[in-house]
Amino acid sequence: MIEAETPVCASFWDVYKLLQRPGAGRHGSAAESISAYGAIDAEPVAYNGGRDRVYRIRGPGGKTQGIGSASNLAIIGRYVLTPEIFDSIQAIEPGSGGELQLTDALKHLLRNRPIYGYRFEGTRYDAGDKLGFLKATVEFALRRRDLGGPFREYLKG
Repeated sequence: MIEAETPVCASFWDVYKLLQRPGAGRHGSAAESISAYGAIDAEPVAYNGGRDRVYRIRGPGGKTQGIGSASNLAIIGRYVLTPEIFDSIQAIEPGSGGELQLTDALKHLLRNRPIYGYRFEGTRYDAGDKLGFLKATVEFALRRRDLGGPFREYLKG
């Protein structure tokens, strides 16, 4: 889950409209947690005068070992893909678990055209992780008008 003033997909779509290239959403992760995600090798590019949010991907990586990784930018499962991805999916061999892997298709696509990453603003909750799911549940519950007060009272015990 991602909480942001501007929805991540809307921000990412704006970047796509300008660059007309496929891309993937990225999020900076602490070195100790990067191994839970796929990291990328990327270089910042100028976009609207800034160099802090858009990256040209040199290589989408797989899951890394964390400390010493080339990047702290993690793949977070948000993509704007062009129809060429289907050719790449057909061209790759099954990977882990005998399944076609999107990361492998992106690596294949990267050979023929640039792919960009967008480092979004906002708070990301890893709902696939038990602690992350609980944090999101509690934080969102506390903000609700109908639940926030009663939930705070419950926490006071």
